[in-house]
Amino acid sequence: MSPTNPGKTKHKQQVINVVLAVAVGQVGFLTLVIVLGSVLLGFWLDNRLDTKPIMTLVLLIASIPVSVLTMLYVVRKTVARINTEVSQPKIEREEEKPSIDAND
Repeated sequence: MSPTNPGKTKHKQQVINVVLAVAVGQVGFLTLVIVLGSVLLGFWLDNRLDTKPIMTLVLLIASIPVSVLTMLYVVRKTVARINTEVSQPKIEREEEKPSIDAND
């Protein structure tokens, strides 16, 4: 069986691909920011408290679950967005919006 409207299917796949690319970029950037922030904060705390590697290691290890939780949050939001984009075409979403009538 072939799809009834191949152009529509292609558009849906393009939307999914773009949203996934954005999600991967967000996850990569947020992970980098979290890890880099924890290392810099660890260096600063180690210099202030004179505990050379301890605070940096603790914050670096603590950044792992924070990165994973952030990744899960971004992925869940992305999947919800994909489901919304694919399940409701743009025309249907616009019809659901209340219209403002000048005669009211």
